[in-house]
Amino acid sequence: MSTGELACSYAALILHDDGIPVTAEKISTLVKAATLKIDSYWAPLFAKLLEKRSVDDLILSVGSGGGGAPVAVAAPAGGAGGAAAAAAAPAAEEKEEPKEESDDDMGFSLFD
Repeated sequence: MSTGELACSYAALILHDDGIPVTAEKISTLVKAATLKIDSYWAPLFAKLLEKRSVDDLILSVGSGGGGAPVAVAAPAGGAGGAAAAAAAPAAEEKEEPKEESDDDMGFSLFD
């Protein structure tokens, strides 16, 4: 993260915490008060982002990023379908992880 990103992030959080609307001018004012030099595009960029998304939404969505798709498991309608689904579930969970090498495998350990 660059200095400009970090400075604007903190400025936006300060403004939001004080209940002040986040604007490019106010972000720039806070950054200048902190005697930081940033590129001129950072403050308007952050202000434009925060026009569309609230700071609360951004804070609450931290760590929820993309990555793996959720696995949906449909409930069986009943009868033999339930037994087939129950048999298929353990088979999917039995994926073995590759064994990591330990220090013992290399002939030395931490306490030798």
